[in-house]
Amino acid sequence: MSALHMPLLRWYDEHARDLPWRATTASPWSVLVSEFMLQQTPVSRVLPVHEAWLTRWPTPAALAAEPTGEAVRAWGRLGYPRRALRLHAAATAIVERHDGRVPDSYDDLLALPGVGDYTAAAVAAFAFGQRQVVLDTNVRRVLARAIGGEQLPRPSVTRAERDRALAVLPADEPTAATWSVAVMELGALVCTATDPHCAACPVLEQCAWAAAGRPAYAGPARKVQTWAGTDRQCRGRLLAVLRDAEGPVHRTALEAAWSDVAQRERALAGLLADGLAAQVGPDTFALPG
Repeated sequence: MSALHMPLLRWYDEHARDLPWRATTASPWSVLVSEFMLQQTPVSRVLPVHEAWLTRWPTPAALAAEPTGEAVRAWGRLGYPRRALRLHAAATAIVERHDGRVPDSYDDLLALPGVGDYTAAAVAAFAFGQRQVVLDTNVRRVLARAIGGEQLPRPSVTRAERDRALAVLPADEPTAATWSVAVMELGALVCTATDPHCAACPVLEQCAWAAAGRPAYAGPARKVQTWAGTDRQCRGRLLAVLRDAEGPVHRTALEAAWSDVAQRERALAGLLADGLAAQVGPDTFALPG
């Protein structure tokens, strides 16, 4: 076993957050829903929406039976609402291809709409206890520091990075699954992107980055996302009007939500093209049916 394994696994036993999708009673569907929701969204915002979602749609079949617009409405303000459409499409595919049960193989998971390498590996590991390389932002950062001696990983996953993650993955399947979530938790709580709490890190003595004096990131420039005044913010405002309405809304309601005419029309056209909104009359719009 790697020298990283035991101290990190012990730390996780003591410090793991009590999250519903980690419970021993959690269904694979709960895990899949959580993975869709947690993409670029903090746990604190996901928790209430995940609970409401599982209460309303406890199975993929329950969601697949509803219009896509209801999925968008229930998504609320989690952001990146196309994830709601993809989750609905994944639920529909699970019903059509797998008799309503979330598949347990990586390949079958990867074939679902909206599921990429990370999500397929995460569900296989966390829902079914399999040995998979799970590389989310937190895991990549922890391994970049502890093993690679770098403050941050490269913007995109490299083959060398994947090989490194595989090399340190425990051979035993259940232990490997626990290790994957433990590394993820360490990145979320201790080995954070800014102001990491190195004094509280269980693998500080084994950390190559700490041993090197915590050198600053020297790789390719990283994108900094903005929000205020962007098309994304405009889309969110327009979608909120549609989501909060009980029926179709007139164009004037959208005009009141965003004053910049060109940006508003561009954002509305994008919502229509993405299937997040539907035009139901000459000047009326609604969530998709």
